[in-house]
Amino acid sequence: MRWFVLLATVAVCLVSLVAVAAPAPTLKFVPLFNGKNLDGWEGDTDVWHVEGGEIVGSTANKKIATNSFLATKKHYKNFVLKVKFKLTNHNSGVQFRSQLQKDYVVVGYQADIADTGITGMLWDEEGRGVLQRMAEEKIAPHLSKDDWNQYVITADGPHITMAINGFTVVDYTEKSPEAATEGIIALQLHTGPAMKVEFKEIEIAELP
Repeated sequence: MRWFVLLATVAVCLVSLVAVAAPAPTLKFVPLFNGKNLDGWEGDTDVWHVEGGEIVGSTANKKIATNSFLATKKHYKNFVLKVKFKLTNHNSGVQFRSQLQKDYVVVGYQADIADTGITGMLWDEEGRGVLQRMAEEKIAPHLSKDDWNQYVITADGPHITMAINGFTVVDYTEKSPEAATEGIIALQLHTGPAMKVEFKEIEIAELP
């Protein structure tokens, strides 16, 4: 009887170990940008275009009165979003779980991009403002100034994380029952000085 109990205990332990060691499901990423044109996106084509396999936003030839966005036509709820960006100057951002208004204005969550030290901030565009921000000196060593950087944004239920070049800059849990739980992905051009921002390798893996 003791041997039976011992064997049963070992078996349970082995099953537990296998369950713990089981690898996480592999995420299936799909591109949001085909590298050729703006199919699947909508925005002001006077300030957004495709060049060299990249989405380029520029206000050098057209002054904008309000922040202008290039938005996906599809809405997303829970996901992991990857996007590479390069900011030449001024201010931009990546919107998610956001809503498109008239004249390509967008409201909602934004992963901020700026040349003023707020890159990495979680911002609520046209809403509550700053939701979470890490000190600039902690993020700066992980940023490549005037070069390509990558955001990985995860939105899973109320839990939102943002990483830049593999470094987690935001770990936020939404507590407001009024906060959006799904919406578009969008790219920002900011009012003010003429600016340019580039995006590439935009892909998303939807979560349950």
